[in-house]
Amino acid sequence: MASDIRNIQLMTCEHCSGTGWEPIEGKGVRPCRCRQSDRRKHLLEVARIPKRYEACSFENYHPQGNNFTADEVFRSQSHALNDAQKLAREYPVLDIGLIFIGPCGVGKTHLAVATIKSLIDKGISCLFYDFRDLLKEIQDSYNHVSNTTELKVLDPIYQTEVLVLDELGASKPTDWVRDTMTQIINTRYNDKKVTIFTTNYLDETRNPNEETLADRVGVRLRSRLHEMCKVVEVKGDDFRLKIRENRGRKF
Repeated sequence: MASDIRNIQLMTCEHCSGTGWEPIEGKGVRPCRCRQSDRRKHLLEVARIPKRYEACSFENYHPQGNNFTADEVFRSQSHALNDAQKLAREYPVLDIGLIFIGPCGVGKTHLAVATIKSLIDKGISCLFYDFRDLLKEIQDSYNHVSNTTELKVLDPIYQTEVLVLDELGASKPTDWVRDTMTQIINTRYNDKKVTIFTTNYLDETRNPNEETLADRVGVRLRSRLHEMCKVVEVKGDDFRLKIRENRGRKF
């Protein structure tokens, strides 16, 4: 059935007349845009972007504050947007990832998803995983008879061109968690694969009782992240909290 539908689409394509190849005047042919559309749809389907973030884009990310006062929040969020757009625009020439660091609700995940959606538009395979969900899937797939982790979980993590790992450090930092994350991140580092991280944990805190990112993932892994990624600090208030507060107001 799927092949029949695709054949109908090709037959009705005004650009390639069903051949799958689009003529370019003076340059020969190229894969038709109808095929590119099919590939984009497939890449979006397998990217695992949560429904809550499906509509995220660069166009609907709006930095808080205003550019007339050029306040600290506006500058940090504007710079974060520029860094994300630059990665999407210049990949694969730009082969260093990003780590968005900041409090909840400032748009870190929004920017990460917007980046991979832009990359998918270019035909690049991307994958989104919440840190906690990934750890649970690895644990659930563990084979106690052979003492091996199912490759069906880890293979996509290793092979995808660009990986988003959301909420890094959110799970309790046990030895198993740190070892697992070290294995994943080192594998991607050695294979020169770009990874985008988001985390609520800062590198330095004003409150000595608050944990840093190094406390959550370990000093060695934090050092590796410095090599793999540009640190992008995103400042601001919790946008989701503001939405809830506004819902409760009477106008």
